[in-house]
Amino acid sequence: MGFIATADGAEIFYKDWGAGRPVVLSHGWPLNSDSWEAQALFLADNGYRVIAHDRRGHGRSTQTWHGNEMDTYADDLAALAGALDLRDATFVGFSTGGGEVARYIGRHGTARVAQAVLVSAVPPFMVRTGDNPDGVPVEVFDGIRAGSLADRSQLYQTLADGPFFGNNRPGAQVSQGIRDAFWLQSMASGHRNAYECIAAFSATDFRDDLARFDVPTLVIHGDDDQVVPFEVGGKASAERIKGARLIVYPGAPHGITDTHKEQLGRDLLDFLNEFGG
Repeated sequence: MGFIATADGAEIFYKDWGAGRPVVLSHGWPLNSDSWEAQALFLADNGYRVIAHDRRGHGRSTQTWHGNEMDTYADDLAALAGALDLRDATFVGFSTGGGEVARYIGRHGTARVAQAVLVSAVPPFMVRTGDNPDGVPVEVFDGIRAGSLADRSQLYQTLADGPFFGNNRPGAQVSQGIRDAFWLQSMASGHRNAYECIAAFSATDFRDDLARFDVPTLVIHGDDDQVVPFEVGGKASAERIKGARLIVYPGAPHGITDTHKEQLGRDLLDFLNEFGG
């Protein structure tokens, strides 16, 4: 574990587990690198070096007043990759982290990237606009913003107890521990940082970024994702990325890093092994 400093002086916390070809994990909103712990442990145990960072404003990284948008997130990721001199790395992004990976490739290219993976990810473009008529209505994100300002602790609890893990579906049995971990990580984010990140994940257009993907790419998405609908996220991204492979988890919710952690770990490992350990 350690920190790297960005150009504007922010300190980005990261974990560095295992040895082998690097795998870089970018987390979702408003979580931190702990949300990847099942996959990080599994992949490190299977011969890979796993690097997972806390996005600025989240977890143990600096709660900056500024820079809470995708360009800066991507530049922070580039600073981390440069400081660790990562090569032939697989960049994996969950939810908002998928946007971070997409924008990283869009801004910095794939010189350090061997493979890319988008998991329950927000690209290509979440919010409904005139040229994105199938997106999610902006009123949904306005509601999240209002909830964040009114009582963000309750907002996070509501997300954890309901749509994030699909615990509002008949027969769902998501443990209290998983839901509590979501709330705990979320409350470790900075208030302003998490608030501004809502716009970053919902209103950033990643369509041009996806056009720059020129490495083998895997897209994984649950078809009952109530946070990033499958048709808006995984399905649309796989259609835009040349040669992308799509794996659909039937009936799966957004938070598959927890609800489908064994399956996700196996699918990631299989993809990694195709390039070589």
